[in-house]
Amino acid sequence: MTPLIEAHDVPYLPRGVRLQADRVRGIRVLQAPERAMQLDQIGEAILSELDGRRSMEAIVSDLAARYQAPADQIAGDVRDFLSGLIERRMVFVKDTT
Repeated sequence: MTPLIEAHDVPYLPRGVRLQADRVRGIRVLQAPERAMQLDQIGEAILSELDGRRSMEAIVSDLAARYQAPADQIAGDVRDFLSGLIERRMVFVKDTT
């Protein structure tokens, strides 16, 4: 099975999908047309890094440095999380090769 996202790919939030604060509940949510997803701290940390310019490899490197965690472990977690959102069409990927 081919992974949905590779190290050189650039993930981004497509038009109509955004991170938003739910002030009533005090949480962050990922909103898309006709759906929303409550985020935990890890999901919020990952999605807040998506700027449409940096590759997954750069995002993983930044998160690993920030949380002082092994890049291999962070890469697996980020890839799994983003793959689920790619399947739901809440994250898109630009292939830069």
